[in-house]
This record gives sequence, C-alpha cells and structure tokens, in this order.
Amino acid sequence: MENSEPIVGESDELPSAGDTLVQIRNPRRQDGRDLHYLAENSVMLYWPVHKLNFIEVVASSADEEVIGFVRE
Repeated sequence: MENSEPIVGESDELPSAGDTLVQIRNPRRQDGRDLHYLAENSVMLYWPVHKLNFIEVVASSADEEVIGFVRE
C-alpha cells in the first residue's frame, strides 16, 4: 500500500487488468500481528488496486516439491 507498512495475506488468484479490487484473506502485518485499522475478527478484505504499489507472489510450502533419490 502507498505510504504504509507492507501487509501479508492470501489470495486465490491474481487480479486481472480490469479488476478494481483485490481480495485478501487473513490480512496481517509482516510480523504476523493484526492490522490496527481492522476489527480483530476480520478474516477478509477487499483493497482498491489503485492503492497498491505492487503484489509479491511467493510459493507456499505445498507448492514446493522435494525430489530425492533412494537406493534399494
């Protein structure tokens, strides 16, 4: 977000070029603490795309595949 601390959250899909809002589940600060401007029981928010500087996508641990070799 512009002029604020980065937030972290989950989303099912990236916004398309025509979208005006981004859906974010489990919004929190990078250190895991709650965002002071949201209610404690908030689990989802919609953020205007024009307020975002960028969206960073990181692989989850479920997406990583470990390949190993086993001798029998």
